[in-house]
Amino acid sequence: MKQQFPIFKTKIEGVSRLFDLSNPKECREYFELKAGAEIRKLRDYLRKNTFIAHLLGKKGSGKGTYSKLFIGIIDPQRANHVSIGDVVRNVHQEILEESKKRELIDWLSENYRGYISIDQAIQALLSRNTETLLPTEFILALVKRKISKIGRKALFIDGFPRGLDQISYSLFFRDLIDYREDPDIFILIDVPEAVIDERMKHRVVCPLCQAPRNLKLFPTKEIGFDKKQGEFYLICDNPDCKGRKMVSKEGDKLGIEPIRERLEMDEKLIKQAFSLYGIPKILLRNSVPIELAKDYVDDYEITPEYNYQWDEKSKKVKIIKKPWIVLDDKGNQSFSLLPQPVAVSLIKQMADVLNL
Repeated sequence: MKQQFPIFKTKIEGVSRLFDLSNPKECREYFELKAGAEIRKLRDYLRKNTFIAHLLGKKGSGKGTYSKLFIGIIDPQRANHVSIGDVVRNVHQEILEESKKRELIDWLSENYRGYISIDQAIQALLSRNTETLLPTEFILALVKRKISKIGRKALFIDGFPRGLDQISYSLFFRDLIDYREDPDIFILIDVPEAVIDERMKHRVVCPLCQAPRNLKLFPTKEIGFDKKQGEFYLICDNPDCKGRKMVSKEGDKLGIEPIRERLEMDEKLIKQAFSLYGIPKILLRNSVPIELAKDYVDDYEITPEYNYQWDEKSKKVKIIKKPWIVLDDKGNQSFSLLPQPVAVSLIKQMADVLNL
């Protein structure tokens, strides 16, 4: 049975100000209004203390987005987001350069302990795919190396644990990396699969600068229309790309189906983490039922959906913007929230968990 995530209220009664959350200045003012007291407490805390937070959510649930928003608002100098996927990809590149490979092997010789040799572990990394996990002991060694370069900061760990057997390792993660005094926290993220599916189906990138966008949820300033195909497309905002058409990545239009097994495993991880004693948990929820939205969030905190019509008379694309309605995993009509209100929930719950 799916665990129940509470709805977090960000709406402040009697406050009617509207914010454009795509504007950096207004976004800072928004966070000050919604969580100013907690932001100041967390900044004071991080001057002398740190924490380790494990992000647990389905692929595409926004783990990196929420933690990076938190870091940017609170203190970019005293907190860091560590993506296990990025660590592995960076090590892969190092192995391809002989001088860096030698330095890596020397470090592993001093710090790696596991059931396969260093050479076997490196070969497993080079031949990895999306269906097989690298040995946990090897992952821990690589993460320890990464964290040693970061220094003593608050950490958001994204991508560990990823298997059921790694849950127990994460309970002692702070000991494994010599952070023996840090509070450790699980951040569990609930996002309807319909949201992940739509994010994947409509995401596009510029073939030149690789800038990501989403045709349905995050358009560029200029929209094009292919009359022959009957399809709308985004035009990259980067002036260096000179109006290049943005395109879908191979397989994205299939949505979540190719990663169905991964999503099921992520769901099991969240369920198991939910049942653990002795470690505080922060529960983040991306959606709110339509009938409750007016009591819990402001309209501008709801994710907009963009649709398009071709105006033959003006020869221009007409953009239609409306609140994005999705079905949650129980089949209820819901609004999907923008990242900022979810980050407000993270900030307030983090201050509470740390007893600030």
